Amino acid sequence: MEKNTEAERRSWRQNPEAVQRDILSVALTEFAAKGLSGARIETIASRTRTSKRMIYYYFGDKLGLYTKALETAYMTVREGEAALDLADLPPDEALARLVAFTFDHHRKSADFIRMVMIENIHNAENLAASQIIRDMNVTAIEKLEDICRRGQDAGLFRSDLDAVALHWQISAASFFNLSNRPTFSAIFGPDLFEEKAQARLRAQIVESILATALKPSALHGIRSRGAIPDSDTPTE
Repeated sequence: MEKNTEAERRSWRQNPEAVQRDILSVALTEFAAKGLSGARIETIASRTRTSKRMIYYYFGDKLGLYTKALETAYMTVREGEAALDLADLPPDEALARLVAFTFDHHRKSADFIRMVMIENIHNAENLAASQIIRDMNVTAIEKLEDICRRGQDAGLFRSDLDAVALHWQISAASFFNLSNRPTFSAIFGPDLFEEKAQARLRAQIVESILATALKPSALHGIRSRGAIPDSDTPTE
């Protein structure tokens, strides 16, 4: 039977949150690379500062660890959105900032993108079983609904906007940029994924989403105020 070292027991007692964060960080990368069936707890334990036994103590089993890693990946997106303080911005600027954030986040979050791809391959079986993920994403739609409502009240946004459809458009463009980079590059070359080209693409995506949301008369105004990211500004 596996025994914890004194250092592991001390870490467990003194900072269990840090131990769990370390486990989840390694687990997310392992699951993103190999999926639920291909990942091994032994491999994850060997790359952390803890033991297989403690992983089971904290997360129950491999499925429990996978689900928590998936929830953590989604939580990172939602926490990043919350940090934008969108409620304090004019609605058109709030929407522009949200789109730019989503593009930047997805571009540098390969593990998150791969986890979502894995869930889609398996018909979202594990994601659908997580109440935490459902609740987080309900909150995301509510925030987007608030932006839409404020934009409509200000006479900027179309009256028939659907927040879920708008979220789909934002996610689709940002997700495809990373998920399909290998195949797109193999067919068309890698130039679109250079820094300057990515900055231009981000600006174009922001403007296209705004064009979907805004009344035609309002689009010129947001351009003149500089709410659309400069196409020459590198992405984060």
